[in-house]
Amino acid sequence: MTGLLTTILEAHGGLARWQEARRISARQFSGGVLWGLKGHPGAANDVTVTVDLHREFTSHEPFSEEGHRTSFTPERVAIETTGGEVVEELRNPRESFAGHELSTPWNRLQLAYFTGYAMWTYLTEPVSLTFPGVETEEIDPWTEDGEKFRRLRVRYPADLATHSPEQTLYVDSDGLLRRRDYNVDVAGGAPSAHYISGHREVSGLVIPSERLIYSRDEHGAKVPEPLIVSVHLEDIEVH
Repeated sequence: MTGLLTTILEAHGGLARWQEARRISARQFSGGVLWGLKGHPGAANDVTVTVDLHREFTSHEPFSEEGHRTSFTPERVAIETTGGEVVEELRNPRESFAGHELSTPWNRLQLAYFTGYAMWTYLTEPVSLTFPGVETEEIDPWTEDGEKFRRLRVRYPADLATHSPEQTLYVDSDGLLRRRDYNVDVAGGAPSAHYISGHREVSGLVIPSERLIYSRDEHGAKVPEPLIVSVHLEDIEVH
């Protein structure tokens, strides 16, 4: 474990507390242009998201319509009734994005896959950075708007679904995660700059409540317009 990863874990509540917790749930509000671009305006807005902290699993409820929820794992994504009856499902969902570009529409199951892996990635950090196969290393620092950030390069194993195999996390002087860079492989590899704020302590864990995601230019700077995705969390609970 790198020294920077240890600093991140301590700033967000400590590894022991993250390993002790089982799930995080929250009321999720989402905005930005991505949802309309993909054919699902208003998706993932005012829903309950739940992630498992010990395996890659996410559920959003309601999803698409009242009485339906999602069940996401890397190998399978499904839409179910709240009673657990499968409405539709997709095995090996990542394969369905072959040839996609940023403007390619998604079907409901592809939307559920994207929202599932994205929110799992975000809400399980930093404990997911300690999972088997995840590699981290500190790289050169970055200065933005007069503030200096340490940076952690993360390489994810193939069995974890996330935006791209390699991502970069930006860490402030308090050890808090403040930005992440990645390419959205399921949307044509779109380069993204993802800003993180609103850190709150909930049951001993420090969890961000605000996320703003923009395109990223060839120099690593954010492209301020348009806002691609926003995520706001309320009623965060640790179980």
